[in-house]
Amino acid sequence: MNQPAETQPQVSLAQSSPTVGTFRERDGALEWSGRQETVRIEPWGPDAVRVRARLGGPVLEGLPGALLDEAPATPATVKIEDGTGLLTVGALTVEVSAEGLIRFLRTEDSAEILAEDRAHFWWPGSRLYTAVGNGHHRLEQRFAAYDDEKLYGLGQHQHGRFDQKGLVLDLVQRNAEVGIPVLTSSRGYTLLWNNPAIGRVELAHNGTRWVADSARQIDYWITAGDPAGGQRRYSAVTGRSPMLPEWAAGFWQCKLRYRTQDELMAVAREYKRRGLPISAIVCDFFHWTHLGDWKFDPKEWPDPAAMVRELEELGIKLVVSVWPSVSPLSENHPVLEQRGWFIGTQYGPMAHADWPDKEVASTVQVAFYDATNPDAREFVWSKVKENYLDPYGITAFWLDACEPELKPGFQENLRYWAGPGLEAGNAYPAENARTFYEGLLATGEEEIITLNRSAWAGSQRYGAALWSGDIGTDFPTLRRQIAAGLNTALSGIPWWNTDIGGFHGGDPDDPAYREVMVRWFQFGALSPLMRLHGFRDPGMPLGPAMTGGPNEVWSYGEEAGAILERYLRLRERLKPYVLDVMRAAHEEGLPVMRPLFLEFPEDQAAWGVDDAYLFGADVLVAPVLTAGATARTAYLPAGAVWTDAWTGETYEGGATVTVEAPLDRIPLFLRDGARLPIQDVPR
Repeated sequence: MNQPAETQPQVSLAQSSPTVGTFRERDGALEWSGRQETVRIEPWGPDAVRVRARLGGPVLEGLPGALLDEAPATPATVKIEDGTGLLTVGALTVEVSAEGLIRFLRTEDSAEILAEDRAHFWWPGSRLYTAVGNGHHRLEQRFAAYDDEKLYGLGQHQHGRFDQKGLVLDLVQRNAEVGIPVLTSSRGYTLLWNNPAIGRVELAHNGTRWVADSARQIDYWITAGDPAGGQRRYSAVTGRSPMLPEWAAGFWQCKLRYRTQDELMAVAREYKRRGLPISAIVCDFFHWTHLGDWKFDPKEWPDPAAMVRELEELGIKLVVSVWPSVSPLSENHPVLEQRGWFIGTQYGPMAHADWPDKEVASTVQVAFYDATNPDAREFVWSKVKENYLDPYGITAFWLDACEPELKPGFQENLRYWAGPGLEAGNAYPAENARTFYEGLLATGEEEIITLNRSAWAGSQRYGAALWSGDIGTDFPTLRRQIAAGLNTALSGIPWWNTDIGGFHGGDPDDPAYREVMVRWFQFGALSPLMRLHGFRDPGMPLGPAMTGGPNEVWSYGEEAGAILERYLRLRERLKPYVLDVMRAAHEEGLPVMRPLFLEFPEDQAAWGVDDAYLFGADVLVAPVLTAGATARTAYLPAGAVWTDAWTGETYEGGATVTVEAPLDRIPLFLRDGARLPIQDVPR
């Protein structure tokens, strides 16, 4: 039964015509309605709620989003009295005023952790709907700003900032810029903007504003608690990652690119001849007949069965690059076009980018399959299965250019099966990973991982690993990857890595670049995934015949090569620990690469550390991030005793220490007596 929020509130001249809505309890949820707007707040897991708001009718079900279909059963109470609605779910209480303004409170002491904020005392309010046609609106959701608040997450970006307070970030997918709209706050909440629409988030000092350029309703999820608890609850409602396959915890060898079967096998054999640990080797792009054929070119890869068989005997997994784009020369293009399985366009031809292909002198106009369409996913998987899995047993795939890599990037012109481009575009990389996850699962495969250049909220549940895209090859770029990785970790993606050494260039004979490679390789050995990749000098123009310079551990000279080999062996010794940490990601949703405050939330200094991290719970990693450095200063969190993994010296937490860091050493500190095989001979 509807219940008036208030009979006749006292108002000032500034609000001579306030909205006085009505409340109702419906199926355990609290609903407020006023001025044709409906707001629904419902329990969505322990200490968490989902908020949806729509103008012009009841909230809609079945729209694109990251939350799993079913909410975890959660006890909650709804109370409507004195013109106020209250919904309490464990540690979180939601208060809704008569005018529909929402405040989120900590249940135990009623302290405000987040509140909606009006844009202006007259108009608009905290939620703004600007019609763009056909029931879609430009949506704005405003919250208050807090001077002492720190904000983390939001996917992976190259701005180098860990605390994102004060930034404006586009919610859009681009190479090396991955929009995952989930925030962790120092005020004790984690919030997911459950909307794949193109837009932005503004984390200003005078307010926070989420914007969707075109969508049908506001939709977000929020939970109260410390960051670790927030990660557990967020991953429970968006899906946890599978257990990482054991082989994937080792070293991945890659470069742009091995052009032939003979080139790739020569490298694999050389690793084994030298006795160096290696778990995977990657067959990169242009190995295909045509883009979108999704099969080996027999001229360059004459016997994939023999290749896979020998690699298996060597203990090496083959990872194959699969792009979502399709050339008009591909044998699959007519079927995809005729059946409507490409991303559509509102205006112009069904082409989304230009790209080189074999047997043509210039680029061609390629289209992307529509990964939001289940029939298109099934078709693409059927071809991948037919050409890679069935004949050769290949089960590991590199999903490149999966933003998708549009040129130009006009999502306004796109039409997905799931909705218009502006409404659904950000979900594409997650749906592309889903193609492979569901396909492999249906074949009985239990160990599933794909390497992706982009991701969205929920990608982790499809076995998607993310890498930081096509980035630079210098120390400032390496420095920025620490913040990028930590914010990715707080966005629910536990499987993350960079191109060790960066992507764009790098001369293996240059002493300055060799130093970058050594320091980056050390960081890579203590990253969730360890993968060497890059387009080394001298490069070649983009095209089917291209390759880059050498990029194997022996490519960097005797001194650097010896150090790289040392860290290869360190990673191999740490594999059991890595897999233990990966199990925590699988079972609890805790990231592998952890900000210090995830384990030490009470230590205020830990919230500001953006150049070091915890690898699991037991190892603090302080990478060397500047040229010529031979020492490193690092903060050790309070509440633990820390042991220098190389010297055995111990330190009480809550202090900054400076330790030696010669070229062959990355500073590592073990927590509370943890015993891990860091040194060549275990201590």
